[in-house]
Amino acid sequence: MNLVAHLQCFVAVAEELHFGRAAERLGMAQPPLSQRIQRLERELGVRLFERSSRRVELTVPGRLLLDEAREILARVDRIRSLADRARRGELGALRAGVAADLTGAVVAALIAEFRERCPEVRLDLREIGTAEQIRALAEGALDVGVVRHPCEVRDLCLGPMLGQPVGVLLPSGDPLAAAPEVHLADLAGRDLALFPREESPGPYDELLAACRRHGYDPPAVHEARQPQFAVGLVLAGSAVALTPRPPDASGVTWLPLVGEPLLLRVSCAWRRDSEREHAVSEFTSAATAVLCAKAGMTPLPSAPPRRVVPRPASGFLA
Repeated sequence: MNLVAHLQCFVAVAEELHFGRAAERLGMAQPPLSQRIQRLERELGVRLFERSSRRVELTVPGRLLLDEAREILARVDRIRSLADRARRGELGALRAGVAADLTGAVVAALIAEFRERCPEVRLDLREIGTAEQIRALAEGALDVGVVRHPCEVRDLCLGPMLGQPVGVLLPSGDPLAAAPEVHLADLAGRDLALFPREESPGPYDELLAACRRHGYDPPAVHEARQPQFAVGLVLAGSAVALTPRPPDASGVTWLPLVGEPLLLRVSCAWRRDSEREHAVSEFTSAATAVLCAKAGMTPLPSAPPRRVVPRPASGFLA
């Protein structure tokens, strides 16, 4: 016996006290409705209605059962609603990746914004580079990531593309630090501190290629996984750093580059067959809003995605 369906029929008849109106309300014919009520009565071993040619009345057992039946049906509706929300990604945990160089204020704002949008979804935020995020998305180990471009985006959907100008970080006592902005060519002969290539090979190669085109070919590149390590190299006079504008730090000065020749491009990415559509959409909206408000990023015009094929010999883009 389909208990839920039989209880729905019972409640409809109990509230209408008329089999014809109850059948119309349920979208079924009257004879099958009467049969279902009879089967429910046989199953429970009690008579639920007193029927006559003039009226239908609830029996004492029927009146006692009515509130319980309504509660059972309400619980069934809640279960179905929860299942539907889980299917649409509105419940559970969302596994999201972000780069290691986001400031604490940006990370905190992103978590707060997502909680505001999806209070019932727990955000499992992971600090991983773009290359690892792409692999994790492909393997289903990550639901959504904030990735740097260019990167391999086959079989991925992308959120709005954001741009973040890159400037140079110098010791505050450096002669160049007194200028309002710096030419890349003015950095010739200086070592460079940059995020590790293994984290984001496409952006790493693209940035170095742009440096060389503008007259800066660093003698050595020191990979700095954490922004504070890059600051330490700059303070020691061992290198300059090319980075988006960081929070103010004692002893170093960040300056924009003439003509803004370097730009980091960022967007959210997720699998085309993602089962967390709602949560992914809300995370993408939250990340886009926070990165624009807190990290100085701006929306870029839409453009076809590029496939990145590094050449091992040179590291330049194909």
